[in-house]
Amino acid sequence: MSVSTYKIIEVVATSEISWEDAAKNAVKTAGKSLRDLRIAEVKQFDMKIENGKVAAYRVRLDLSFKYEGEE
Repeated sequence: MSVSTYKIIEVVATSEISWEDAAKNAVKTAGKSLRDLRIAEVKQFDMKIENGKVAAYRVRLDLSFKYEGEE
């Protein structure tokens, strides 16, 4: 039986387009320095407001990735 251990980190990303785009940006950016990403769990949505209008969509999410080590 295989045993796995995962690390979870919190990231925040923004987009001027949508929350979905912000989440995709978070995963894409994190994937440049973290290997073997497994799950992204959205924790919070919010928006940046400027002059009474939505300026950016922001998403906070937890990313999990598998620890690498000796088998």
